[in-house]
Amino acid sequence: MKTYSISEVAKELNLTVYALRYYDKEGLMPFVERTPNGTRVFKESDVESLKIIQCLKSTGMPIKEIKGFIAWCSEGDSTLQQRYDMFLERKAAVEAQLEELNKTMEVINHKCNYYMTAIEAGTEDIHKSNKIGSFN
Repeated sequence: MKTYSISEVAKELNLTVYALRYYDKEGLMPFVERTPNGTRVFKESDVESLKIIQCLKSTGMPIKEIKGFIAWCSEGDSTLQQRYDMFLERKAAVEAQLEELNKTMEVINHKCNYYMTAIEAGTEDIHKSNKIGSFN
């Protein structure tokens, strides 16, 4: 079985070694084994688990809740429903984030079109009737 050092995992996941040590300190990596001298030894399954942790973190999930998810995983099948429900909640949170980002993109696209037509016309005067209290 192939194993990885903490620096190899950090590079693979685009994290710092410090971040991985922090995850470990916060109890997010109870699955990672250590050598007798204390060096962390990562298996492929550990890297995959860390990818899930990164995913949850990117949704805005607090470390404390991620730790709870990891605890559920170690408890086994009795927590399948809790884990499923948690991912449904994360899905709803991400959908809300996407909706907000789409609204933001609409504004940005509008302003790009505004400036493109103003540049082509050589003036913003072409848009005077649309200014209604907005920044140019």
